[in-house]
Amino acid sequence: MFADAWTWIVNNPAVFRAAMATHLWLSGVALAVGVGVAVPLGIWLSRYPRAAEAAINFAGVLRTIPSLAILALMLPLLGTGFLPSVVALIVYAISPILINTYVGIKQVDPDAVDAALGMGMTRLQIVARIEVPLAVPVIFAGIRTAAVQVVAGATLAAFIGGGGLGDFITAGIAIMDASRLLVGAVPVALLAIATELIFGGIERAMTSKGIKVQAA
Repeated sequence: MFADAWTWIVNNPAVFRAAMATHLWLSGVALAVGVGVAVPLGIWLSRYPRAAEAAINFAGVLRTIPSLAILALMLPLLGTGFLPSVVALIVYAISPILINTYVGIKQVDPDAVDAALGMGMTRLQIVARIEVPLAVPVIFAGIRTAAVQVVAGATLAAFIGGGGLGDFITAGIAIMDASRLLVGAVPVALLAIATELIFGGIERAMTSKGIKVQAA
């Protein structure tokens, strides 16, 4: 079956490349928007405990909803195609990033913040130079989790016309062709593994030496 799947890819390179490009574009856009929304929101919520409690609880509820259900909820609102798929994946990505950003900021040592205030730093400077750098490991853990979830979840976009590698999986199921199913399933699994490794490497690179020493 694996040989047959590879043969199909070799014989249909343009179709496979187009599906891969769509899958990566879906995942990249959803993750970028998710980070752009969830990280600032998580930082802002760390200043407002009551609002944070409601937002974190809501984000926790979102994490329990299956990705296919979120995609299905987009149908009556946005129809089918690329846009509803991206919106659904953004919703799916926001939850772990938001929770980890909030937790990471709240775990910053208050003494470090007080010392920065005593040195005359503004609130924005404290966020940019103290809180975010110290919270990077936790924040990036959320981004890494979201990235893997989005790459895997983008497979289901095929069910609402979003395209991507999921098209091969749905086609394989429809025509009862295991090799066609593997054309989509194997690359998605490899993408998820590669995403985990790449984002893990970025996380280590962005973590300051001082934090690494403390963790050790």
